[in-house]
Amino acid sequence: MRIIHSDEIIKTVEQMCIDANCFINDDIKNALQSSKENENSAVAKSVLDDLLKNAEIAKDKQMPICQDTGMAVFFVSIGKDIHVEGDSITDAINKGVALGYTNGYLRKSVVCDPLNRINTNDNTPAVIYYDFIDGDKLEITFTPKGFGSENKSAVKMLNPSDGVQGVIDFVVETVKTAGANPCPPMVVGVGIGGTMDKAATLSKKALTRNIYVPNEIPFYSELENTLLEKINALGIGPQGLGGITTALGVNIEVFPTHIAGLPIAVNISCHATRHIKKII
Repeated sequence: MRIIHSDEIIKTVEQMCIDANCFINDDIKNALQSSKENENSAVAKSVLDDLLKNAEIAKDKQMPICQDTGMAVFFVSIGKDIHVEGDSITDAINKGVALGYTNGYLRKSVVCDPLNRINTNDNTPAVIYYDFIDGDKLEITFTPKGFGSENKSAVKMLNPSDGVQGVIDFVVETVKTAGANPCPPMVVGVGIGGTMDKAATLSKKALTRNIYVPNEIPFYSELENTLLEKINALGIGPQGLGGITTALGVNIEVFPTHIAGLPIAVNISCHATRHIKKII
């Protein structure tokens, strides 16, 4: 049995909150660069160049990539051979978030009640999803989810008879309706299967996968390519100003479902699609 003290989790999460908000991931940076080279619109090229410059400034000055530093979302995999001393994992993560958003001078965007709207002043509580794995490691994936894109996400309970075409139509229509609001070029996470809530969780988790890593099931990797092609054919373009780069990538995650249902969720992310993973 390996023992991890909660102080190590707090310290790790604090730094993750700062780093994820200030440093863009290599896959996103590379996709923005290649999109700029392939764009046929001068305006789109200029916008993509500005996004890349913004990312460089954020990195050099260690400042947030965007003013909306998001609601803290975590996917945590707990090894069965570890024991956490001190605070619970949930309390440790929330303490780390509070420190990260305070010491990193990140905008605190969380309100304690969805209707009363009183700010918690430290960006907690975080949204945390837990899984249990073999081994003696604690794997923490963090994504600060901005709500300009989150607000354009959607869930629908399709009929099984809607099939693949129903999935394609819903994803493309969701992106089309979102338009310029999510700060495109966006990354589109798609969750298919399970229940309504499971599909939504899958779509959020899909956004934490490198966009150059396809779904391991060939059928779904082909569907990712099909969706990306159809989304980019919409012509929304970078920041909604037109062009062939409406999305940088489409990631699909799936789960078994009931014979009577076909749940699907689309979670849209902005051009930055911030996320970071650490293993303790």
